[in-house]
Amino acid sequence: MTDQFDLTADQREIQDLARRFTADRITPFAAEWDETHHYPVDVWKAAGDLGFGSIYVSEESGGIALGRLEAALIMEAMAYGCPATSAFISIHNMAAWMIDRFGSAELKARFLPDLVSMDKIASYCLTEPGSGSDAAALKTTARRDGDDFILNGTKQFISGAGYNDVYVVMVRTGEEKSRGISALVVERDTPGLSFGAPEKKLGWNASPTAQVIFEDARVPAANLVGGEGEGFRIAMAGLDGGRLNIGACSLGGAQRCLDEAIRYTKERQQFGQPVAEFQNTQFTLADMATDLEASRALLYLAAAKVTANAPDKSRFSAMAKRLATDNGSAIVDAALQLHGGYGYLKDYPIERFWRDLRVHSILEGTNQVMRMIVGRDLLRQ
Repeated sequence: MTDQFDLTADQREIQDLARRFTADRITPFAAEWDETHHYPVDVWKAAGDLGFGSIYVSEESGGIALGRLEAALIMEAMAYGCPATSAFISIHNMAAWMIDRFGSAELKARFLPDLVSMDKIASYCLTEPGSGSDAAALKTTARRDGDDFILNGTKQFISGAGYNDVYVVMVRTGEEKSRGISALVVERDTPGLSFGAPEKKLGWNASPTAQVIFEDARVPAANLVGGEGEGFRIAMAGLDGGRLNIGACSLGGAQRCLDEAIRYTKERQQFGQPVAEFQNTQFTLADMATDLEASRALLYLAAAKVTANAPDKSRFSAMAKRLATDNGSAIVDAALQLHGGYGYLKDYPIERFWRDLRVHSILEGTNQVMRMIVGRDLLRQ
């Protein structure tokens, strides 16, 4: 076998580092965070010390400048303990990368040092109450007033809203649908910025979600990321990586539930033998493992394409996100079934993963939109 299909020594080292961090700082506490809706900010700081707040931020900006496959390995390892925590690291990285990749030298100098260390944590604000999949229909306005923009509007389903320090916000600065959108960095203490009540969710309880509300919020024009009117392109560029990461979070959660199912079915006795001895159990486990490996292979391939800036990177990111998140949820569901009634109890971790992974088919672009992206790209050839 050629090493083309294997991880490098450096990649294995990063994977091992993330796995050790997860086993030490995330896995033992994840059930409690879910139960108490605790947002583990102290864990972010520790992750920042390892460079996990700036995985693909350039070295010039203080990041660790790794590729998208390395990022996926980190997300996958962390999701083994808690998908909500891992997904949050993904969102922070996406926002930090957008500032690093498209921001001015002055903007980078102001915001990146604290984001890289995770002394400050970032949110990504695209979705609105009236624009989900049709992201370019966003209505939050930014009206120029001297050296500032005056923001009005509401962002919906924002992870970390009210807790996080920095918000990368997509706003409307012009009439044109997608070409009239710009990206602005907004700080939490900006007058006119407020937050809705925390949403009550099925899962992702370790990650608070709320509306971000702008009422004549004054933001310096110097906080523009890229040029005026470039926001939608920047938002979409960020999502290629975000889709890989959320797919990787599903891989990590599915791997955990597969491992739990193997352990449980070996121990659980019915009809005088371990449940694992039944052919039905073995066939189920075999299908779970096969679907997981197929999803992982496609996701790693897509990650390599995004790192290389391949022309088909967006199609492969969409394919990988769709497959990994759908298969991830199906694998966790099968693991719950193999646990029987115990899988439905909070004494076991399966039900938490079942709840947490369900949203992965919706966010960073629904899996229906992923099919749309792939289908359009195929027909464009």
